[in-house]
Amino acid sequence: MRVPILSFAAALLVAAVAGAGVFPYQYEVHRLDNGLRVILIPMPSQGLLAYYSVVRTGSRDEVEPGHSGFAHFFEHMMFRGTKKVPGAVYDQLMTGMGANANAYTTDDYTCFHLNVAASDLPRVIELEADRFQNLDYAVADFQTESGAVYGEYRKGRTSPFEVLDEAMRDRAFDVHTYKHTVIGFEKDVAAMPTMYDYSKSFFARFYRPENVVIVVAGDLDPAKTLALITQAYGGWKPGYVAPKVEPEPLHDGERHAEVKYEGRTLPIVAVAWHGVRFDAQAKDAAVGTLLANLAFGETSEAYRQLVLEQHTVQRLIAGFDFNRDPGLWTVVAMVSEEKDIPAVKAAIDQAVARLQSAPPDGKQLDDLKRRARYQFLMDMDTPDNVAGGLAPFVAMTGGIEAVDQYFATLDGLSPQDVQDAARRLLTPQVRTVAILKGVQK
Repeated sequence: MRVPILSFAAALLVAAVAGAGVFPYQYEVHRLDNGLRVILIPMPSQGLLAYYSVVRTGSRDEVEPGHSGFAHFFEHMMFRGTKKVPGAVYDQLMTGMGANANAYTTDDYTCFHLNVAASDLPRVIELEADRFQNLDYAVADFQTESGAVYGEYRKGRTSPFEVLDEAMRDRAFDVHTYKHTVIGFEKDVAAMPTMYDYSKSFFARFYRPENVVIVVAGDLDPAKTLALITQAYGGWKPGYVAPKVEPEPLHDGERHAEVKYEGRTLPIVAVAWHGVRFDAQAKDAAVGTLLANLAFGETSEAYRQLVLEQHTVQRLIAGFDFNRDPGLWTVVAMVSEEKDIPAVKAAIDQAVARLQSAPPDGKQLDDLKRRARYQFLMDMDTPDNVAGGLAPFVAMTGGIEAVDQYFATLDGLSPQDVQDAARRLLTPQVRTVAILKGVQK
């Protein structure tokens, strides 16, 4: 039986009902015999759909020394095609369909996504199933693409924020693979053209059906779509073995990094705490968003003081993001003048101290919760936004049930929960402080 489709307005109304979940559409979840998970989300979309292939492998999974950067490398390499459909032919077919095909890599996953007309879905499934099972490339193609990745690394060095991120991670972690950025350590990326055989083993280990989730959202018939996916992917052989990612040991004190940027830039102050792994039912995971907004958001005392009144900071950004393992909860301030660095650092400390000294205002906390829920719902308006918004949850948990669980946990947080979390998690013991300054040659 086909799942009934709600209009977007009706979906929002349903989601707003007391006790209802936040995710506004009905959906189906299937698991093929080989372990491939398929999530189908029919929704009104005027003949359009989004097709996402979420590979639950990111830079986190690069556990072998000397081989960082390969998750990101395959974001590129997957567009090289197969013997049946070479990369140039794949590109021509996508262009002919008017499809938008792209990909991105994070610490925790690699995501391949397409926006297409619903009428082209059978062809898209055929093409995606082929390249995920039969990717083929010669040594020369591998060397060309790995050289291009090193060029991307070098280009990234022109951004002071990327230089800072690289240095911050390297200082904040000793053993966990979050120590390197998504693109990898420079020495590993530079050596990548010599690692053709390793690249083949990486693909064979991680691009397996048990490690992939397909999300299809839009104008679709679930039964027909599932039948097409089963036919195209059913022969994909399982064989995924999760890598043994070594946990980061507890640190024994605050760490510091002085970062030099070869070029002109305003100084940047970054403070990062080791956060917690994502667990949709854990208070400490849900509280991160609230801590970031209360301490450093646009309505916070720190933002008003540093950005709006004193103008000592040009940009103040807090990212207390989700990760499969404890990552970094980071606040970054681009400082107007070098002489203001100590005052900015002190203001960041004071913002944290305010959260630790007293619970936040209950109304302000409720407003932040409603804003988070509302923003999530308003982003559920197109197939691409739906599939894209779900991708992080899918990558971290393997499904989308975590969406409603997370927002239920968020809604249940009290002012005292926030204060307790600030005291427990935002401590100097787990903190790294980095200061970047430009260096003129």
